[in-house]
Amino acid sequence: MLGQIFTVLLMAFALGMDAFSLGIGIGMKGIRLLQILRLSIVIGLFHVIMPLIGMFTGHYLSSIIGHVATMAGGILLVLLGGHMVYTSLRGGDEPAFDTRTVWGTSLFALSVSVDSFSVGVSLGLFSSDLIFTVLSFGLMGGLMSTMGLLIGKKVRSWVGEYGEAFGGIILLAFGLKFILVI
Repeated sequence: MLGQIFTVLLMAFALGMDAFSLGIGIGMKGIRLLQILRLSIVIGLFHVIMPLIGMFTGHYLSSIIGHVATMAGGILLVLLGGHMVYTSLRGGDEPAFDTRTVWGTSLFALSVSVDSFSVGVSLGLFSSDLIFTVLSFGLMGGLMSTMGLLIGKKVRSWVGEYGEAFGGIILLAFGLKFILVI
């Protein structure tokens, strides 16, 4: 039982690392504390919902969905990162990726939670404590995204107007990493 708890917490930490790393990129664009809280809560919820859906999908799609979900998440991150870099270099006043909107928040939360779906599919094949697992994933995803967003917000003051471009490069790099892993 203790081994299973440790394994779930380790997986939750690993899944939360995406939210942390990508949170740094979004935080570098400039984000208010209230937005950080809202975005972190939504990411936490997505880190609960996505593995739940994955667990319920279970063995039906396990042979193909892991690669599809990772590829989709990677493509989404490449598009978002590329758009952020383009917009920041273009010099427009509009932000490339507005996490203040429902669409922007949902898109970002989905991009950092899509790998939780694949993990959920894998966990669906094993008997695991469903409530503990998804709550661990959600709590860790929310906390790590908060830390990443706060660090990104602080780093932004050091990099100035290029923060959005740096943030876009981070998103782009993670997207390429997900695509090239397959």
